Amino acid sequence: MSGKPPAIFLMGPTAAGKTDLAIELTKVLPCELISVDSALVYRGMDIGTAKPSKEVLAAHPHRLIDILDPAQSYSAADFRRDALEAMADITARGKIPLLVGGTMLYYKALLEGLADMPAADPQVRAELEAEAERLGLHGLHQQLAAVDPESAARIHPNDPQRLIRALEVYRVSGLTMTAHRQRQSAESSVAGPSAAGHLPYTVASLAIAPADRHVLHERIALRFGQMLEQGFVDEVRLLRARSDLHAGLPSIRAVGYRQVWDHLDGKLTSVEMRERGIIATRQLAKRQFTWLRSWADLHWLDSLACDNLSRTLKYLGSVSILS
Repeated sequence: MSGKPPAIFLMGPTAAGKTDLAIELTKVLPCELISVDSALVYRGMDIGTAKPSKEVLAAHPHRLIDILDPAQSYSAADFRRDALEAMADITARGKIPLLVGGTMLYYKALLEGLADMPAADPQVRAELEAEAERLGLHGLHQQLAAVDPESAARIHPNDPQRLIRALEVYRVSGLTMTAHRQRQSAESSVAGPSAAGHLPYTVASLAIAPADRHVLHERIALRFGQMLEQGFVDEVRLLRARSDLHAGLPSIRAVGYRQVWDHLDGKLTSVEMRERGIIATRQLAKRQFTWLRSWADLHWLDSLACDNLSRTLKYLGSVSILS
């Protein structure tokens, strides 16, 4: 080992079985769990996020679950700060931080740090959300491509949160997101390997997913149907009853929640809502796979294998995470 304390990243697309494997690992290794999920941070959003049950969380606590009200925003920078604090606490007690979830941007922020982007501007954000309603996401993507083609190539046209943020950065600061990142990269190269963006841990990165993509699609459809049976629509109805929540918030833009919200607004029938919720979840999984394909030193596991725990332990031993 390098002398740095160990940490484990357990990544993968939605509905792949990450949480189950993470819990199995905690039974045989001195690990503590940290959630890496941009929706699980919100209280009162349980069914549509496939949040582990209260019983599971009581037996196997996860850091960074249920830490915010849905009216609040949570950025990658917020996650990096909170995750580093949790990792330091876990390590200080002789345990291994096991980070599990599918928000790839959070993992990247943790590993590489973040460029010093301008803070969110409520007025600019509201203007962009109005433009999204008027012009559609394709219109916003064209705007971004005109000023920042590198970011436009990286951000999917159907990803409203990242599209709006990239345009917001440009309008607020006069610099594109690409320019901010290039400046950070230049500063990091001057600062050397001790720069703040370098994670002070020896990280083992694993990803779990069904080898057959059709199996994942079937799991997504099945899980979305189960969410509806468990009361997902009523959960969103309770959120809509609050005067401080609206469809533009990051929490309500989460996959599934936006489609159910539109259904309750009368924009979608129940059949359309179900279909679009499944499609949106599949699109999320596709974006997660895109991130993972570019991840260095990633060890893959097949969700359908019956020996993933032993395979994981063998891999962790081979990279000297276990000592």
